[in-house]
Amino acid sequence: MIDLSQSVENRLPGTITPSMNRPKTPSSHYARMELAIRLLAHRSIDQPALSEVAQELGMSEFHFHRLFVEFVGLTPKEFVQFITLTNAKTLLRESNSLLTTAISVGLSGPSRLHDLFLAVDHMTPGEFKNSAGLQIHWALVDTVLGPALLATTPRGICRFSFVTDVKHAIAELRNNWPEAALVNDAKAVAEIRDEIDARLNGDAPKRRLGLLLKGSPLRLQVWRALIEVPSGCVVPYQFLAEKVGNPAAVRATASAVGANPVAGLIPCHRVIRATGDFGRYQWGTERKLAMLAREYALGKPTQSLRQPRIDTDKRES
Repeated sequence: MIDLSQSVENRLPGTITPSMNRPKTPSSHYARMELAIRLLAHRSIDQPALSEVAQELGMSEFHFHRLFVEFVGLTPKEFVQFITLTNAKTLLRESNSLLTTAISVGLSGPSRLHDLFLAVDHMTPGEFKNSAGLQIHWALVDTVLGPALLATTPRGICRFSFVTDVKHAIAELRNNWPEAALVNDAKAVAEIRDEIDARLNGDAPKRRLGLLLKGSPLRLQVWRALIEVPSGCVVPYQFLAEKVGNPAAVRATASAVGANPVAGLIPCHRVIRATGDFGRYQWGTERKLAMLAREYALGKPTQSLRQPRIDTDKRES
């Protein structure tokens, strides 16, 4: 674990030194990892062992495991769990029993299926089947940084994204929560909207805000680590990868940063390239620069404020 105070300096992005660049992985590895993904996906029902797949690829277990994590962001075991869980969800949506579903996806029984759901999605199969009962209140709101879509549940905020295309923003919300009922209700999100906008204006938090997130274990770890980056500071992707214990998974870490569903509260705008370049921002580079400049000018470290508690479909801000 890296000491944040030693790895993050309270300075503007341009002062990050180029020496933090890492050598690129040979492109020949892409083909091998593409084959590995194909093998694991097609044979997930057999729950193949690491040694078995590594042997087919002509690699050592250690080398295969390291490269897979670097390119995919998950271990081979976690990837198979993801495929298995996706197939299980499809079967459960079709009203198959837990036993039938478990056997069909290569698990020994309902107890293994139960363990899989808890390990990956932090919910039981029964809770998943009932997730259609989850109600999400959402609204388009005005903020100091432009229009945004805010979506909340009784367990916390599940999305806060700046909007350039309303239809696209709503479609993203629907895609992330396909089983939930979406209710357009500005009054239901008004208090949370006011709290978020006050924070974007540099005011101290007046209340705690819950975050309801779902994603791979690496993504959740990266989002937690982002919350710890102080206001007015920037960090490179390599720092985050090391922070979550996966120093080789820089690409996957960058993907997790880019997939952040809650702008501002999970401050993905504080991540830049090792060269000092600001890099891309899913809600616009200009907005990213504006957010960094405002934070630097205000000089109010996030560490002294009240941080989000994250609920991973069980995670506050």
